[in-house]
Amino acid sequence: MASNPSPPSEPEQAPDKALEQALASVLAPMARLAVAHGLRHGMVEELLRRSLVDAARDSIRSQHPEILPHRMVSRISTVTGLNRREVTRITQEAAPAARTRPSVASEVFTRWLSDRQYRHRNGTLKALPRQGDAPSFETLAQSVTRDVHPRSILDELLRLDLARLDLPTDTVHITREAFVPKGDRARMLGFLGENVGDHFDAAVDNVLHQEDTPHFEQALWAHELSAESAARIKPMLRQQWQALLKLITPELQALIDEDQAEGRALSERLRIGLYSYTTRADPAAGDDPLP
Repeated sequence: MASNPSPPSEPEQAPDKALEQALASVLAPMARLAVAHGLRHGMVEELLRRSLVDAARDSIRSQHPEILPHRMVSRISTVTGLNRREVTRITQEAAPAARTRPSVASEVFTRWLSDRQYRHRNGTLKALPRQGDAPSFETLAQSVTRDVHPRSILDELLRLDLARLDLPTDTVHITREAFVPKGDRARMLGFLGENVGDHFDAAVDNVLHQEDTPHFEQALWAHELSAESAARIKPMLRQQWQALLKLITPELQALIDEDQAEGRALSERLRIGLYSYTTRADPAAGDDPLP
């Protein structure tokens, strides 16, 4: 068993070789996703070109804020190896949509989980009257937004199988304590992009700023487990995630409310995650596991 980071057991590799291996490791699952969904080489290559141009442009602008457009094209071409015509085409075409805010349904769901008034003293979630005075689903939804009718938000939570409506009592019940909608492929792909994208950004920032790693990122891994033992870890992880949610979500909400009350600039966003991955061990890996 080992934790991240661990001391290397072999002489340190040349930076270029280490970078090549790191890129190969992160590209492999992306390639698997592309193949599984029929995304052909041309589209993947175009996405890579755009990402290279965007990264180069951001880096150059941070160092030379007043750079002229034609010089920017030349610098991007030099940095990325793409010819000037390709760089010009990419920079002039409409950029992909920026990351969006969480949906209203997810914000209502998170508020329901985080606000102590929606829990019993023993920590379990209350069933909420659909309408009426607080605490009710109607007032919960209105505490997040008044631009969307509470019934529309409820219908979305019902569609995503995140809540259920008990008709005899006209009460709303949460069906799970994690926003992972079933059967919604587009939303699951969105989660993949957002979660893995932020995790990757955090890891890259830490590599690029080794003197002051700005993001928390740790891992624990183990070899020589049976399938039965690996399966027994999963319920423990779910329990720990629920414990973390109950601890940190109310604190985050309190900080958000405080920032708004104080009129501070709301310039930052935060993502906190926990993941596990289990697969058959590679016999060739021996006793020198990689994170």
